[in-house]
Amino acid sequence: MMLSLVFFASVREQLGVGQVDREWDASLSTVTLLLASLVKEEGDVWEQVLMRPNLLVAINQEMASLEASIKDGDEIAFFPPVTGG
Repeated sequence: MMLSLVFFASVREQLGVGQVDREWDASLSTVTLLLASLVKEEGDVWEQVLMRPNLLVAINQEMASLEASIKDGDEIAFFPPVTGG
């Protein structure tokens, strides 16, 4: 029972990691609960990066909200907002 967490662009740079495989259990039923668990385990830097209000999330390569459900085997990607110019 695993989740694959992928971090892109400045999120990856600030966390110092591009991908993490993480045990999944039923208590991690939404992206929000997963983020809370990551912050609790990993500390302040992860909180600063992952708790931004404009953080974008994709589940299995489809954009998702923080309230979206997650399940065993999902790939969850986190990335900063896309800026144009």
